[in-house]
Amino acid sequence: MRSLEIFSGAGGLAKGLELAGFEHSAFVEFNKDAYASLAVNFESNKIFFGDIKAFDLNSVSAIDLVAGGPPCQPFSLGGKHKANHDSRDMFPYAIQAIEKLAPKAFIFENVKGLLRHNFSDYFEYIILRLTFPDFFAKPSMDWHDHLMQLRMVTKRHYSGIRYNVAFKLINAADYGVPQTRERVVIVGIRADLGKSWAFPEPTHSEDRLLWEMYVTGEYWQKHKIKMSHCPHIEASANEKRDYLKDRFGLFEPEFQPWKTVRDALYDVPDPRTQHRFADHIFRDGARSYAGHTGSDFDWPAKTIKAGGHGVPGGENMIRYPDGSIRYLTVFEAKRIQTFPDDFVIKGAWGEAMRQIGNAVPVLLAEVIGNRLMKILNGDTEKLARRLVSINQPTSAVMAPVASGTN
Repeated sequence: MRSLEIFSGAGGLAKGLELAGFEHSAFVEFNKDAYASLAVNFESNKIFFGDIKAFDLNSVSAIDLVAGGPPCQPFSLGGKHKANHDSRDMFPYAIQAIEKLAPKAFIFENVKGLLRHNFSDYFEYIILRLTFPDFFAKPSMDWHDHLMQLRMVTKRHYSGIRYNVAFKLINAADYGVPQTRERVVIVGIRADLGKSWAFPEPTHSEDRLLWEMYVTGEYWQKHKIKMSHCPHIEASANEKRDYLKDRFGLFEPEFQPWKTVRDALYDVPDPRTQHRFADHIFRDGARSYAGHTGSDFDWPAKTIKAGGHGVPGGENMIRYPDGSIRYLTVFEAKRIQTFPDDFVIKGAWGEAMRQIGNAVPVLLAEVIGNRLMKILNGDTEKLARRLVSINQPTSAVMAPVASGTN
């Protein structure tokens, strides 16, 4: 199936979809370093380097999937919170691609801040525009008035293309990514195909990691570590062990354990030693202070971040059990975002970390891509039963937005 990647970034979503079997027809990317990364890892002749406003949608055809991550700064919890008033809001151009190409499906990813209560009306507008892409606003009509009309759409006065749209706040750690990364994923399938989307069920859990740390000790045995060498673990071990036994009794938690930084980097040498990885370069100067503590080595990493507001929680640092810290190398950050080891990220350390922080974890993209490929191909065996769809009254659909932001 052929896909168009818009707001491609370094290509995390694109790589995951490629592993799931999608064939990329074109990429659109504005940032020069991200473009350089794409050009090394994918077919450079398929990449449009420039503003999406200048990309000719007529240059691609027979597109089955439109995918991408519209710039998230307008909705970021660490940003200026301007939403549709921010010139960086690119959702209108994502919707335009759906209007023009009428793909079988689309996947868009954005930050958790998109679900903030003060953005709820605009988020509802995005969902309804994606649901009824041919229901255009009248000249000079603003989005508020258009939203009021979209809320009243019925089959009697809309005969255009319709999408069944679902959205969910997903934690990448629940799917095997060694990082607690919460992002909103929006998936739409063209209604005339008669297909129903269900988000993949989680495969990993925090409880299982705690169980293997405090009850069975499997985590430490796997890494050939004695608990006596982990005083920060021993101090709370009894309390957590009692909690887990009370909760689960003799039955261990389901799923696999969350992956930790140690799990991700188990075979990666210290960057200050001789090694063969070109992008595994030690960077000095890491500092720890209140609220800026880095990612614990024996826990999923904090969300690797990007943007002009820095990384206030020290998300780009590792904190070892002995309290020592250092910056992640580009290679280590790639591992945490589940990029293949040979995936090339262009640019200096700060720029490379920006691209990695903006990316969709490759593994998560592959999981979602695999599910979508099965649905579009008619293979619904073992699909999850949970279905979140906008194909119901608007008030019922949008209720989770308000409740999810408290």
